[in-house]
Amino acid sequence: MGVTELGKLIPDSIRKTVDFAQLSNKIIALDAYNALYQFLASIRQPDGTLLMDSRGRVTSHLSGLLYRTINLLENRIWPIYVFDGKPPEEKTLEIVRRRRVREEAMDKWAKLLEEGKKEEARKYAQRALFLTDDMVNDAKKLLSLMGLPVVQAAADGEAQAALIAKENKAWAAGSQDYDSLLFGAPRLVRNLTITGRRKLPNKDEYIEVKPEILELNDVLKALKLRDRTQLIDLAILLGTDLNPDGIPGIGPQKALKLIQEFGSLEKLIQGPLKNVQFSMDPLKIRDYFLNPPYNPNYTIEFRQPNEKGIIELLVYEHDFNEDRVKNALERLRKAMSRRRESTLDSFFG
Repeated sequence: MGVTELGKLIPDSIRKTVDFAQLSNKIIALDAYNALYQFLASIRQPDGTLLMDSRGRVTSHLSGLLYRTINLLENRIWPIYVFDGKPPEEKTLEIVRRRRVREEAMDKWAKLLEEGKKEEARKYAQRALFLTDDMVNDAKKLLSLMGLPVVQAAADGEAQAALIAKENKAWAAGSQDYDSLLFGAPRLVRNLTITGRRKLPNKDEYIEVKPEILELNDVLKALKLRDRTQLIDLAILLGTDLNPDGIPGIGPQKALKLIQEFGSLEKLIQGPLKNVQFSMDPLKIRDYFLNPPYNPNYTIEFRQPNEKGIIELLVYEHDFNEDRVKNALERLRKAMSRRRESTLDSFFG
């Protein structure tokens, strides 16, 4: 899920840009789908084509998972990957909209490739992102073989990640989206799986991307909101995946002013928004963020990597270069051995 407009209201003064060293010995509950889509968007051929094995199966996400995760582990950052479960019924319209966007982007990508316009084609290829069940299952298998915890959410991965953080089983939730804050994560770490140099859209320029920490209490204080319920009400006015269009004519600043002045959606619906036709009951949307489906029976366990299994999956099944994988395994082995040197208490400090 994504509430990008909310990010426009969060001041830079409370966005804590950090180095990996400042996240050392922290457990982060990562939104797995969010990370996988980032890998699919960035790990491609120059014309936008995804990396594939000899049988045409996509491997970009596996490459990203292997090398980016090892990078985190080498910095003593311990990820828990949380996978989405069954999409909630309330999200049906957004799922249909996203599928239509992907299909349109795929058509434009193919057309531009035929015309030899590779740079333009890559832009549309990055919008034509999709994850199949086989891709997700391979990702889970690789992570398990690497010895990392894999948690299956009941519905939204971000909601489950927020729960793990709230229950102090992780120091923070990790995602690019701000929904983790709406679901109640005490802190959110952004940019964790996309750090490094990143090319600016449509420009021959690169910027340095570093992890960014947002504390829920800091966000509430900066926006002068009483509690998380008001933050959710604000997001509903701006648009969530359950009501993507928000309220026409109401931008971030106006939405914030309305929540600050009237205090709740109920009063707004009885007052200045009484004639607004919502695409979905806003109070039902709020309740979803306050009480999302959870998987209460998750377990978190870090184990030693199964190196033979990783080679079988990546080299023999998906045609990865054996020498490169073995070099990665040497790094993984050393990184995971450092985990035993860390005390459990330091994971949450």
